[in-house]
Amino acid sequence: MGCRALALLTFVVVSWFACGFAQSPASAPQAAGPVEPPIEYVCPMHPDVRSLQPGVCPRCGMELVANLPDRVEYPVGLALQPKSPLPGEDLELTFRVFDPKTRKQVGNFQVIHEKAYHLFMVSQDLEYFVHAHPSQEPDHSFRLHAVLPRPGMYRVLSDFYPQGGTPQLIVNTIVLPGAPVTPGARLTPDLEAKETPNLRVSLRMQPPQPIAGMKTFLFFHLEPAEGLEPYLGSWSHMLAASDDLIDMIHDHPFIADGGPDMQFNVIFPRARTYRVWVQFQRKGVVNTAVFTIPVAELK
Repeated sequence: MGCRALALLTFVVVSWFACGFAQSPASAPQAAGPVEPPIEYVCPMHPDVRSLQPGVCPRCGMELVANLPDRVEYPVGLALQPKSPLPGEDLELTFRVFDPKTRKQVGNFQVIHEKAYHLFMVSQDLEYFVHAHPSQEPDHSFRLHAVLPRPGMYRVLSDFYPQGGTPQLIVNTIVLPGAPVTPGARLTPDLEAKETPNLRVSLRMQPPQPIAGMKTFLFFHLEPAEGLEPYLGSWSHMLAASDDLIDMIHDHPFIADGGPDMQFNVIFPRARTYRVWVQFQRKGVVNTAVFTIPVAELK
């Protein structure tokens, strides 16, 4: 074969490959753009409740929020009047919430369980317990009147949801003169059934010996169950406080349907003794049952 014929054959083969593999711009595959991650809807109160669809939390009824912002603590300023309170006297508590980024006072709050602000107060011996709801004033502060019965330290837990933020649990401290500040009450375990104004409340746990850092199932049985009602938008409210008043947990039932049995799922963070106040409403009466639960180290 001559050089000229060989060159022609080479040209034909190259042209055939070019035509076979080249594609017109219309038929060429388009470059894939960035894939948008699916939107996840999260319960602000119970972040373990998640969904790919809008809806409400089955545990607390709050609307699931898309793209819930990262949790950032909102400082709470507490002012007392009188500034040096005494036991048994009327005390006015004023709370102001501040944006951690702008340092400006927050004025808008989402309603959680029918209230804009939940407040718990516990004495250092864990004998005094209050679940109250300060009123919001025109200057966006929250005010509450209380009478603290004895000297010593009180832990004050604020539970609120600032607009644009995430639900908050912020602790303040009040000290009344006349007794040493000695958090670390010596609590005796108490798991016996409790008689409250119109309910008998019994407790069973799984595991029977709670372990720090691991999930504990608290099963409450109520008698009689007839006439049970939601209390502040939930079938029950629970506060757990460690004996040294470092850990404070506000929670709601994981399973409840208005019947005699309710289940809480709790992770006690440390090996301490915890006092637990659990509240139920029956026929308009709020019943508070108190249990004392020892929590052991994982071995």
